Amino acid sequence: MSASPSREERLATVNASAAGSARVAAPARRADAWTWILTVFGVGDLANAAWMLAQPVGWFHDLPAAVPDFGPLNEHFVRDIGSAFAVQGVALLWAAFVPRWRVPLVAPVALFTVLHALAHVYDTARGLVGPAHWLIDLPGVYVPALLMTTFLWLLARQPPTASR
Repeated sequence: MSASPSREERLATVNASAAGSARVAAPARRADAWTWILTVFGVGDLANAAWMLAQPVGWFHDLPAAVPDFGPLNEHFVRDIGSAFAVQGVALLWAAFVPRWRVPLVAPVALFTVLHALAHVYDTARGLVGPAHWLIDLPGVYVPALLMTTFLWLLARQPPTASR
């Protein structure tokens, strides 16, 4: 008969097993400021996307951004844009929790928000919508573009760390 392993041998086996799995699973880390910031914006984009995808007519008429000023309702187009916001939300949430992916994930979000803002600048400047849209679009279009561009710049300037 073989002797059963001692307590020390059992602990050594458990510790060796835990050390091996530590290579697979990332160690828990504290949430930094970027985790919270990117989570808030990611959840906001996902909420907007869910509304656009589930209730495009309600989103079109009820969003306090005078969307009907830009033209008639096209439910398919609202859902297309909702899909873009869903991708953006997922990217921001991914970036929130995986620091090494922050710059490559925030970059296309910043690009989308800037291009979206430029489309609004063009449409307002050419008179498609009235001059009130300079202010109407400020919180939902221009500020997000400025913030995402600033976030990208700040993230790109951070020194590389073990987690990046």
